[in-house]
Formats: sequence, structure tokens, C-alpha cells
Amino acid sequence: MVKKIKLRTLLIGGCITLFFLILLFKVFWIQVVRGAELQEQVTGLIQKSQVLPAARGTILDRNGNVLAEDAPAYTVVVNPKIIQEYKLEDVVVSRLHELLGKSEADLRLDTQSKQDSGENAGKYRAYREIRPEGWKIEPELADKIEAFDEELKEKYQVTDAVFTIKETKRFYPENTMAAHVLGYVSKEGKAVQGLEAYYDSQLKGEDGQLLYQRDRKGVSLPNGEQSYKPAKNGKNIKLTIDDTIQYYIEEAMKKAYLQYNPVSMTVIAADPKTMDILGMASMPNFNPNTYNEETDKKSFINNAIQSIYEPGSTFKIVTLAGAVEEGLFNPNAEFDSEPVRIGGFTIKDNGHAYGTISYLEGVKRSSNIAFVNLGYRMLGGEKLRYYIDKFGFGTKTGIDLPAEVPSPIRELTYASEIATAAYGHGLVQVTPIQQIAAISAIANGGKLMEPHLVKEIIDTDTGETQVISPKEVRQVISAKSAQEVGGYLEQVVADQEIGTGRYAYIDGYRVAGKTGTARKVINGEYANDKDIVSFIGYAPVNDPKIALLVVIDEPRVANAGGGSVAGPVFKDIVSQSLRYMGVPKSGDAADNSKKNAFASKMTTAPNLIGKSKKDAQNALLERGTAYVTLGKGSKIVSTYPAANSPMMSGQRMYLITEDSATMNIPDLRGLSLRDSMELLTLLKVGIQIEGEGYVYSQKIQKQGDKRVAYLQLQPAKETVTGVVPESDDEAAEDAASSGDQKGGSEQEETTEEGSSQNGEKVREPAPPEEAPTN
Repeated sequence: MVKKIKLRTLLIGGCITLFFLILLFKVFWIQVVRGAELQEQVTGLIQKSQVLPAARGTILDRNGNVLAEDAPAYTVVVNPKIIQEYKLEDVVVSRLHELLGKSEADLRLDTQSKQDSGENAGKYRAYREIRPEGWKIEPELADKIEAFDEELKEKYQVTDAVFTIKETKRFYPENTMAAHVLGYVSKEGKAVQGLEAYYDSQLKGEDGQLLYQRDRKGVSLPNGEQSYKPAKNGKNIKLTIDDTIQYYIEEAMKKAYLQYNPVSMTVIAADPKTMDILGMASMPNFNPNTYNEETDKKSFINNAIQSIYEPGSTFKIVTLAGAVEEGLFNPNAEFDSEPVRIGGFTIKDNGHAYGTISYLEGVKRSSNIAFVNLGYRMLGGEKLRYYIDKFGFGTKTGIDLPAEVPSPIRELTYASEIATAAYGHGLVQVTPIQQIAAISAIANGGKLMEPHLVKEIIDTDTGETQVISPKEVRQVISAKSAQEVGGYLEQVVADQEIGTGRYAYIDGYRVAGKTGTARKVINGEYANDKDIVSFIGYAPVNDPKIALLVVIDEPRVANAGGGSVAGPVFKDIVSQSLRYMGVPKSGDAADNSKKNAFASKMTTAPNLIGKSKKDAQNALLERGTAYVTLGKGSKIVSTYPAANSPMMSGQRMYLITEDSATMNIPDLRGLSLRDSMELLTLLKVGIQIEGEGYVYSQKIQKQGDKRVAYLQLQPAKETVTGVVPESDDEAAEDAASSGDQKGGSEQEETTEEGSSQNGEKVREPAPPEEAPTN
């Protein structure tokens, strides 16, 4: 009996010991071997991570008008579980098909969607997004979806069978305007093309994150650990683009596009002194709001920086500039304009028989023979290539856009290559942006400037502003030579009898320019019926404010030439832009009466209250009045200057679309104290002032619930130039002064060149026997 008790005790003790050892091993296994893994699992069960999305920066034109911004969007969601439980499939499918345009068959699949895995596998889902038709839709359509959800609630007493979730998407309020410059952001949030892609790292910001602990129901634990990293919003970008000048460009292009039905068109406008790009457009175009609906891939090509072509006679500005700089150009010297044979090829002036003429007349007529003499015989191949390189051809300009091509130019080896390059043919291939940089160097005193599209980058969190200064690449020719070349190019436009640029003449403004007509190369041969025509120039000659290039690829019109086809487009854009910029005509400057000069610059502010934002903007564009739109409303609620009040010519008008104290405050630099105070009063912003005169610096701060603008002022002339005017009379005389201007005319031209736009690179064929002349 005792023995049995001992055995039983030993057995129980052994079992307890075994269990204890197993328990110890299990604890060791959990705590040591799998400790880190299990801790991670537990953390995953109770810890929730929430992304705090950063707001993408806004893109503004130089006057503060919004060109791209984040806007609310909505995604449609269905609840298959509720829809099937209440037998609403037919009702939901029918209405969503009507509202979204998605096929009924695909909608049925959405409303019947089931879980694929997990403990609820095979059961209907509670959440299913309708894509792509219901993904990031406009607020107006979202309102209709919500109205449908309300109908379901009232009729079937169900909640959230169909609903929307709020998101954001990129919105371009001007639709196609400056599309190639801006690029677009896809619905997936990827920046594609243009400034959106180039400045993506600055625009997109950095998402924040919130980590917190929760219970099994998803409720945040009151004493749980939390980690918060705030979102860093993207920076705003203010462009050099002026959306009014961009509007003039695109409207003129639309008219020409309808008239000539070309393969493509390109226009670039720049401030020649800084190479601020004032406007840039290519056609065919696209709408960045509906980029996914565009079927023609050519619509996305930015010809301004991606198309390579033989420029023709617009390139003669390089040969002329080199000859003038080297002291080889004598405008009164004469030459025989008869055809010449060089390197086994005959070069002619397109059948024209000018006989013996002066070199100045050769420039006006755009004689190929004149430029063969200047480039091949006088400068020679080495010097000609030197100036081609100095003007920046053959390399990228460095403009702040992705996908710029360099248009490399091979060595000029043979006599025919040198001769034809002298008038923009053969081995010479360029991009439009290189051309506008070159003509700007002539306009600004011989300095090659780097083109750029961004003026300022603004940190919306700190208020810090990075100003992008103009960048000089190098001095190409002397200021004296540049002025002389400009004088000759002015006569190309001003001579009403033989000047090839006479169609670009603008009454009251001195215009310098050059035409070009380039034969295209098809299958290795120059095509007699396919040309690229162009016009390049700047105005006013005495104080250049705008340089402009117009390129039209294959205009469908007989005897197309750069003068007759591209010249009028140049004239249309530049004349409107100069008036809008407040540049006085020569007649205005000649009037020495301050009273008359002042009166001629006065106008009356239009009454735009109650008009739609677009109608008001169009009305101001037709007047040539600059404007800034403030607020997110659809109609104008107030303006400054107020309706029917006096306005100076060139004065900016502010369109206010909502009565809100949270609207963005525009750039006030350059405004008078009175104008600044009245505008800020409309925006319900307080003012603190230092100095006298005009605003040259502003800073916005919050004081409690109110915003206060701290403005620093200085005299008008000091604001613009840094030099304080000696007297009010002197300042008035400076404002009225603009210099003399000439009239002019234009004449048709053509030139011997082969070319390819839209990015096609062409191996040059032999020059045609009948070479077109520009």
C-alpha cells in the first residue's frame, strides 16, 4: 500500500515537473525565441497608422492668377451587402449607368462583389469603389450621386447603399491654356510633363503620419502611445508666364490654325532682357483636366523645346550678327545677286533677279546670295561655326522644363555645308526655344540669357520666398553690334516696298524682325509643297519689351511664306501685348503736354459685378486690361478699382469672387499706398505701413483672428530702378518718354531649307536647284 502511494506520488510529481518544464519551455519560446515577432503582431493589432496627405502647391502666373491647384473630387462607392440584402441591384445599376456612363454589366459585377479571402470569404463586400467612371468625379456630379442616395433612404429606408468619399485632384481652371508648359498630374497622383514634373519635388510636399493605439473596435485608446509627424505642404510656384499674353498667343494661334490647317504651330514670347518666358504654346493642344480622353499623342508634344527643324532665313540673324561684330558688314557695299555654284550645287534666290544690289537691300530682301557671301566668303566656316555656338545652337538652353532636346549641329566640313548654313539650311537644325534666346540676345545688347519659366518659389508653411534671378550665359556680341543688327532687322519690317517682314509692321511701334520659309525633307528629298514658315522679332526696337517667335509647320495655302503667313500672327500678338503692357506708341511719347499725356492714359473701370468669372475675365482681355482673380466663387462680387471709377492705362484690375476673410492676398508690389489700402480693406486685412511711395515688400501675419499686412514703401523710381528721382517733373517725363518709331511694310519671302518639326531629325539632302529665299 505504501509502495503504491509512493509510486502514485512519484508519478504525480513527475507529471507536475514535466508540465512545469513544458511551461518554462513555452514561456522561453514565446518571450525569447518568438518575442520580437509576436510583439510586432500585437503592435499591428492595436497600433493604427494614418497618412496625413500634404497639399500640392499651387501654380500661379506672374500676376497671381491660378493656373493649377488642388480641388475637391469625389469617388463613388457602393455597398454590395446592403444592395443585395434589400434587392436594390436593378435600381442602383440603372441610375449609376445613367449618371456615370459605366456599362450595366460592369456595374452589376460591382454590386455583386464578394470577399476573396479571410473569415468573410464569399460574403458580399460592404465597400466597392466604382472605377474608373466614378473615380475622382466633379462636385456637381457627386451632388447627383448624393441626391440618389437620399432617394434610396426615403424610398427603401436604407443608409449608405451608394455614397461618395471626398478626395482631391489636380485642377486646371484655364483648361487648355499653357497646357504644354504646365503638364498635368494623373488621377494616380503622378506628375507628367511640364512644370508639374520638373518641379514635382517642390510642389508635392511631404506627407505626414499619425500613429496611435486602438482597441479591437478601432477606437483610439485614451492612454495609448501616439506619434505625430505633421504634413509638409508643397510650395507654391509663381511663373514668368502672363496669362493675358498667353491668352493673346493662343487666340491668335487658333485663328491661324483654322485658316491654314497646319501640322503644328509653335509660339514663344519672352522678355528679351531677362528671358522670362511670357507665353509659350503648341498646337495641337490638350486639356490637362481630361488628358486621358486625348487620343492623338502628338497633342502632348511641346514643340517649343522638343521639335527640331531647319529654320531657314530666321537663322540669318546669326550670320548677320557675326559679320557686323567682325566689322565685315558694309550696308552700302554692293554684290551681284546672280546664282552661284558652290561645292557642286547651285544656290539661287528662288528665281528672283535682283541684279547688283547693296548688302542692306540683300538683308531686306532676304537674299541667300548675300548671306552666302557674308557667311561663306567673308566669315568663313570656322568663324561662322564660332558664332553659331556662341548663340547657343547645338546645346540645350537650360529652360526649366523636362525633355528639352539639344538639336546637335555637326561640323561644317564641306564648302556647300558652310554656304548653306549661312542662311539656315543643311546641317543647321534648331529648336524654337534656341531661336527665341538668340533673337533676345540681339534685342538686349548682345547677352545670351538662360530662358526660365519660374519667378518665385513660395513656402506656404513658412512664408519664405525664393526668387529666381535672370541668368546670363555669356556676352555673344558687343552692345554696339547688337544695336546695329537691330537697326538692320528693323528695316526688314519697316521697308514697305521690299522688306520681307512688312506683314509684321505695327503702326506706332518700332519692330525688328526676320522671316523664314524652310522646305521640309521627305524621304531624303526637299519637298516643293511642304514648308515650315516662321517669323521672329522684337519690339519696341528702342526699348524691347517682348520678343516673339511664330513657327507654322505645313500651312495649307499656296505660296506660303514666313512673311505673309507667320508675320500677321506675330503682329496680332505683339500689338495686343504692347498695348496691354502699357507701352506707349511713338505719338504718345511725342506729346510733351503732361495733361494730355495723363488724360490719354486714363480709362474707366468696367462694371463686372454679378458676371461669371469667365465672362469678366474675357471682357478685361478684350480691353487689354491685366487682372488678378481672388477667391473660389463663380461670380464677381466686388472689384478694385470699383465700377466706373478712373483707371490708369496698364493698371491691374482685381476681381473678387467671394466675401471671405480667408482669400489669398495678392502680390501688392508696385501698387500705390492708396490702391493697396483699398484692396486690403475689401479683403478685410489690416495694414501696417513703413515708408512712402509704392509697395516694394509685403509680409502677412495673423494677429488673433485677423490678418495684418506689413507693407514697406519707397518712391516710384527707386522701386523700379533703385535710383531715387531728382524731382516729380523728372519722374513724369520719364514715364511719358518712349523714343521715336518708324513705320514699315512687308514682302513675301521663301528660303532654301529642309526641315522637320515634331522631333524628327533629318539628314540633309543636296540643296534644291530652285532654293526658296527668305
